[in-house]
Amino acid sequence: ERGGHPVVRQKMRQWSLRITAYADRLLEGLEDLDWPASIKEVQRNWIGKSRGAIVCFQATTPDGTAYRLEVFTTRPDTLFGVTYLALAPEHPHTRALTTAAQRADVEAYVAQAKNRSERDRLADVKHVTGVFTGAYALHPLTGKALPIWVADYVVAGYGTGAVMGVPAHDSRDHAFARHFDLPVVQVIAGGGDVTQGAYEAKAGMLIHSDFLDGLAIPEATEQVLQQLEALQLGQRKTTFRLRNAIFSRQRYWGEPFPIYYSEGVPHALDEGDLPLELPPVKAYQPTPTGKPPLGHAEGWRTATGHPLELNTMPGWAGSSWYFLRYMDPHNPNALVSPVAQAYWQAVDLYIGGAEHATGHLLYARFWTKFLYDLGHVFVQEPFQKLVNQGMIQGKSCFVYRIKGTKQFVSHGLRKQHDVVSMHVDVDLVKDGVLDTKAFRQWRPELQEASFILEEDGQYRCGSEVEKMSKSKHNVVTPDTVIEKYGADTLRLYTMFLGPLEQSKPWDTHGIEGVFRFLHKLWKLCHQPASSSTPPAKALKVLHKTIKKVREAIERCAFNTAVSAFMICVNELAALKCYHRAVLQDLVILIAPFAPHIAEQLWQHFGHTTSVTHAPYPTWEAHYIHEDTFEYPITVNGKVRTRLSFAQAASQAEIERQVLADANIQKWIQGKPPQKVIVVPQRIVNVVV
Repeated sequence: ERGGHPVVRQKMRQWSLRITAYADRLLEGLEDLDWPASIKEVQRNWIGKSRGAIVCFQATTPDGTAYRLEVFTTRPDTLFGVTYLALAPEHPHTRALTTAAQRADVEAYVAQAKNRSERDRLADVKHVTGVFTGAYALHPLTGKALPIWVADYVVAGYGTGAVMGVPAHDSRDHAFARHFDLPVVQVIAGGGDVTQGAYEAKAGMLIHSDFLDGLAIPEATEQVLQQLEALQLGQRKTTFRLRNAIFSRQRYWGEPFPIYYSEGVPHALDEGDLPLELPPVKAYQPTPTGKPPLGHAEGWRTATGHPLELNTMPGWAGSSWYFLRYMDPHNPNALVSPVAQAYWQAVDLYIGGAEHATGHLLYARFWTKFLYDLGHVFVQEPFQKLVNQGMIQGKSCFVYRIKGTKQFVSHGLRKQHDVVSMHVDVDLVKDGVLDTKAFRQWRPELQEASFILEEDGQYRCGSEVEKMSKSKHNVVTPDTVIEKYGADTLRLYTMFLGPLEQSKPWDTHGIEGVFRFLHKLWKLCHQPASSSTPPAKALKVLHKTIKKVREAIERCAFNTAVSAFMICVNELAALKCYHRAVLQDLVILIAPFAPHIAEQLWQHFGHTTSVTHAPYPTWEAHYIHEDTFEYPITVNGKVRTRLSFAQAASQAEIERQVLADANIQKWIQGKPPQKVIVVPQRIVNVVV
């Protein structure tokens, strides 16, 4: 692909972890986790538990040798719809079953297919390839001869490396049959014309299936399994898509394996010989013979002269368990002591990206279960709650160059010309207007650029919300924002953009509001302190904020918490509340969100210890108790006024006072209302 050189796949010595031994437990453990449903489903699909059957097809080689070709299928109910068999190029019987007339074609096809990875072969649905072996196998129930093909959409690593082709009810089989003009036999009623597309739904009655005709799929599946078992031509089987995890890397950086070889047999180093550390090497590239970089190390042997393993461990060798070591990081005798483990248990909350679903998150679960089995930890699941954070997106800006020229036309005039769009650095654009002078200096080839401007004399750019990327010139550098606004502003604004789980577009101009809020908080705390007792209204504002923020933290609704801080500061400023008892609690409350300004204000209040040592505030119900509730009053669905009523007021009393209100009378114009709907603690709607 890159150098134009031939690629040859060669076997190499690899270590792997037998994660497949934990497949069932990894599936079962998902049920009790407070994780997003989408992540659980990704892991279920990756583990890929399939209940089905092994079906045996009798095949005979050209020299008369009989073979039993075993096929795993999750759809034994479609057995009467099989019209061909397909073997993986790596299948051990491919060569033996190929006739002399087909041998050259098959060997050429196998050589080509073996140099493609299984991932590429499975992902490639556009190109249908295969070759006929010249051999046939007998259908286990009908005795019909079925052609045996070799196809690279069949991989040796899944099932048995052979599939029974059912074109009417599998899309890959259907594409293969259409390409090579093989029969398509429908055996499940429904789905329209199966010659035009496979009917893959697991619903319908069996047709064209001998003794299965008229049965629903579950009953047909059981009947065909019983028949195959009675004939000793099949058996029930559960398989998994999950494969053992390759644990070797052919690079220098990584933990070396504590393994040495004696007469080609691997042995573990004695515990007294640990830790095994990376040696110096002459080069970090593979050796001329293709060995890993450790092949360059001089004396990479045991004290007795035995060669050490040349591979190193992958990055997830450490990332699968590091959180466990955090509980007891300085313990020289154990990964984690029983006392520390009993206290910390599992990670309560893990915030991370969905891209780790089948990597780190799955390996960490496997590793924890393995350590549990060895008695090193007391929990079987590492992360009880998982939250996937959304992506901060960038607002890309575009300029429009007239084709074949160095002239750029403004966004509003671009349709009058034949133009091509080009990303422009967002730092050159303010409020949608391009700094044309800075644009010319941006890149050498733009020095002679000219512009067709709007009527107001400005060049306006187009814009679009996209993933932040250097290639799109829409990356916001945190250092630049911090230099101008401070780290606390950046932290608060990132949280204020929206819900944690959602992707959110970054807008540098929106940060000004958060910056002003912090200035207002600073100013409020630097007013001369009031010596009197805080008024009830101020305490009510504070305790309502404490309640909202604590609840928001529990829900990871940090944008709601920031909003509550802004409302609180505005209300305290309006009340001219400069009481230290109120403001100190507010500073402690905001410290996890804006730690730098909180620490400064805490010292300003005369404290000599860190604000992080202060107890987090709790709210008290009697401060926020409401004797009245203000209802929005709507007429035919539109809010016309607001009225306050006692909490204990009856619906009849609320209705009477609403209809007597002068504002409402103006809108209903003396007409008798059809009905008055009172939703307690919510709204009153008058319908006329």
